[in-house]
Amino acid sequence: MLSRRNLLRAGAMGIPAAALGTALPARAAARPLPAVETSGIAPASLAGFDTVVKNFVKARKITAAQLAIMKNGKIVLARGYRYNDYSRALPTVSPTSLFRIASLSKNITSAGIMRLVQDGKLSLSAKVTQLLGLTPADARMEQVTVLRLMQHLGGWDSTVSKDLLWLDHTISASLDVPLPISHADIMRYATARKLDFDPGTKMVYNNYGYLLLGRIIEKVSGMSYESYVKTKLLQPLGITRMRLGGSLRSEAAPGEIAYESQYTNKSVVDTSGTTVPYPYGGFNMPNQDANGGWLASGVDLVRWTLALDKPGTVLSSASIAKLIAKPEIGINEYGSWYGGGWWVRQVTGHVNTWHNGSMPGTFTYLARLQNGFSYAVLFNRREETGSLDYDTIDDDMNKVKVSSWPTTDLTSRYF
Repeated sequence: MLSRRNLLRAGAMGIPAAALGTALPARAAARPLPAVETSGIAPASLAGFDTVVKNFVKARKITAAQLAIMKNGKIVLARGYRYNDYSRALPTVSPTSLFRIASLSKNITSAGIMRLVQDGKLSLSAKVTQLLGLTPADARMEQVTVLRLMQHLGGWDSTVSKDLLWLDHTISASLDVPLPISHADIMRYATARKLDFDPGTKMVYNNYGYLLLGRIIEKVSGMSYESYVKTKLLQPLGITRMRLGGSLRSEAAPGEIAYESQYTNKSVVDTSGTTVPYPYGGFNMPNQDANGGWLASGVDLVRWTLALDKPGTVLSSASIAKLIAKPEIGINEYGSWYGGGWWVRQVTGHVNTWHNGSMPGTFTYLARLQNGFSYAVLFNRREETGSLDYDTIDDDMNKVKVSSWPTTDLTSRYF
C-alpha cells in the first residue's frame, strides 16, 4: 500500500479585517490538484484495470501512459493517460500516441526471422559467422546459430563485458571512428573480442544478439530491416503507425510522446561532447533498431499479438511453435523460458508469453495470457533512483477481477 502524504493547511489568525478598517485582498483561485487526465474508452466492467494504471501513474508522477486490452481478438479498452501537475504544458496522450517500446522490439525481430524460415530463405541452425561474413577472434563464435541468438544463448554476458549497444564512446575511441557509430562498427568491435561463455551452455539476456538478427534479416531478405518488418509482419495485421524511432527531439514522429529521465549523458550522436538529457542523444536509437528501436501505441501492440493468436496471418502454427519452443538450456525455477523475443510459460491449456521493455525515458509491458486476454501498458519514464518499482505492474494487473467482459470491439476506431 502506498504511504499517505500529509497535506499542510495554512490559515491566518489575527484581528478580523473589519476591525482594522481595511479590506483583505481578493483570494487567488485555488490551484487544482494534480490530476490523471484520460482519453479513449474504458468500459465500466474493466474499471479495475483503468484504476491500476491511474494509481501507478500518480504514485510515480508519470506524465504520459497508455493501456490497451484485447479479449478474444477484440480491443475492449484503449486509454491514454496524462498526469498533469499544471507546472508546464503537457500534450494530451491519446490511445494512438506513439511510445518507444524498447525491448518489446525483440519479439518483432524474432517473428521476422521465423517468417524468413517459414518462406524457406533461412535456417534456424545457420551459423551467424557465415551468414554475415564475420571472421571472429574467438573460434567459439562458430557455434553461434540463429536460434541461439533468438534465445540469448550466444555467448555474450553484459555483466562481464558490458552491453555492446551502450558503449558508443568506448567503441568510437577503440576503432578511431567518429560518433555516431554504426551497426558495422559495433560488430567489428565485438567480433574482435572473446565471448564471455561457450554458446549454448547458459542463457544470459543480451541485446547484441538481436542487433545481429536485424542484420541477418537485411542480408537474407535484401530489404532494410524496417521495410521487411512493415511489409511482411505489420501490414498483414493492418498496423501502419509503427516505425523505428529517432534519437533526438527534433526527430520525433508525428504523435510521439516526450520522454523523461532525471539522468543525463554525453551525446553519442555527434562529436560535440555536449551533456544531453539521456533520452535525447544519450543513446543511439537507430542502432537499437532490432533490439529496441520501435515506436508503437498500446493498441498497435495488442493488435500485434494476433501474429501468435491467429496462425496463418503472419506465421504458421508450426512457425509459432518453433518461436516459443523450449530452448536447449535455460528453463528457470518458475518453469519459464526465453523463446524468440518472449518469455514463455506453459499453463493449463495455454502458453503465456510476455516481455517488458526499458531504456531511459521508457518502460513498457506486453502480455498474452490465458483466456484470450492480452494487454499492453506503456510509460514515458522508467524506474530510477528514488522512484517506486515499475516491475510490479504485471502483478497489479493480474489482481484485477472481471465479472463480465464487454462485447463491443473498438478495433475499427484505430485500424
